[in-house]
Amino acid sequence: QVPLVESGGGLVQAGGSLRLSCKASRAITSTFWTYNMGWYRQAQGKQRELVAVSNRDGNTDYGEAVKGRFTIYRDNYKKMVYLQMNSLRPEDTAVYYCNVDQYGTISWGKGTLVTVSS
Repeated sequence: QVPLVESGGGLVQAGGSLRLSCKASRAITSTFWTYNMGWYRQAQGKQRELVAVSNRDGNTDYGEAVKGRFTIYRDNYKKMVYLQMNSLRPEDTAVYYCNVDQYGTISWGKGTLVTVSS
């Protein structure tokens, strides 16, 4: 498994923006591009849900709730994946988790809290 560390969460007003970062510092640089990387979130009292994924083939996919507002991108050399979140809404409040899929071996970060005030 690959340890993941998220950062960038915090408190923001509705309509604002935040950028989350996730670093896989112990991943092998030459193979990082082969990992599927994703962001998930879990709001209090709700199940964890997909936010965005960046696949090894270069494709991205988003949860319906964030399409058009959030963007996932990665820097394979730095072993980083980012989530740019714009037009934030109170319902985006959740703990956001970074996820890596190494051909079926799944790792999770500890999460970073995003709170959007109305």
